[in-house]
Amino acid sequence: MINDELLTLRNLGKTSAQWLHATGIHSRDDLLQRGPVGAYCAVRARGFRASKSLMFAIAGALEDVHWNQLPAEYKQQLLKQLKEHETPGPPREI
Repeated sequence: MINDELLTLRNLGKTSAQWLHATGIHSRDDLLQRGPVGAYCAVRARGFRASKSLMFAIAGALEDVHWNQLPAEYKQQLLKQLKEHETPGPPREI
């Protein structure tokens, strides 16, 4: 964990960084590429029992603000994206 870029970001601690590393996320750029919802879903897909607070923490880390200071509208947008991500689409024909 020495020189761990994720630990330099606001809101992210040792456990969050370990979970993100387990999903292949090792830097702020990796977080930007996945986005808060994608990174959160990747952590959950690995079997970690992260709450939605992690998604807000990641969003705050990318904005460099405490996650509690994120605008309520932005949090609602993230929750909507999460719901859309978790909702399976219509079956595709093969």
